[in-house]
Amino acid sequence: MSKKTVLITGVSRGIGRACALAFAKEGYAVAGCCHTRKDLLDTLADELTALGTPHLLLQGELQNSAFAASLVEQTAEKFGRLDVLINNAGSSLIRLATDTDDSLWEHMLSSNLSSAFYCSRAAIPHLLKNRERNDIPKYGACGTIINISSVWGCAGASCEAAYSAAKAGLNGFTEALAKELAPSNIAVNALACGVIDTDMNRCFSEEERAALADEIPANRFADPEEVAEAVLLLSKMPAYLTGQIIRFDGGFL
Repeated sequence: MSKKTVLITGVSRGIGRACALAFAKEGYAVAGCCHTRKDLLDTLADELTALGTPHLLLQGELQNSAFAASLVEQTAEKFGRLDVLINNAGSSLIRLATDTDDSLWEHMLSSNLSSAFYCSRAAIPHLLKNRERNDIPKYGACGTIINISSVWGCAGASCEAAYSAAKAGLNGFTEALAKELAPSNIAVNALACGVIDTDMNRCFSEEERAALADEIPANRFADPEEVAEAVLLLSKMPAYLTGQIIRFDGGFL
């Protein structure tokens, strides 16, 4: 019941899955959820079992605030604590603003922004409880929230107005919540990712991928495991590092 616990949304593949395995190897109990890919969730469960990692993996819709609250409560009940929340779940949309109907706009906001708000709101009381524990390092945070954002939330992207707006909202939420929780020694930061080699970017042809890589000073896409390593390091930072939107983009912006 004293093992540190991480809760990761959108955990079945890509960045979420990489984070789950990285934190598992660091000794954390792992909780997480996904919306549709139960098959991949089961595969991850097998991998965590093989690592000897206590885990709780649920399928559900984070745009439903009741499910988000239940996910957090079940995590805290099963493991006795919650130390790190990684709001990773989200979806992208490449479409002209004039071709983005109301339902697509609402989906972008709810999947990328509302889901993070619902999970954070539910997690905060449990993160606050860690102030009573004696295993917090001198400068460490008693709880950490890390939001997986995008460079397009910092700069905006043509044909991705809805997605850019949602991620910009996530960045603003990060900065505001960090100020709110800093007196309680809870750190809140966002990792604004550039082009990561996940399913989200596999809509591009090989020619388009090559052209996009040429625009990146690092001359390549990042692997999800690199993002997970950055997230793990960020979770270990002193609590004084809070309210930051950290670009992880190979020099793209």
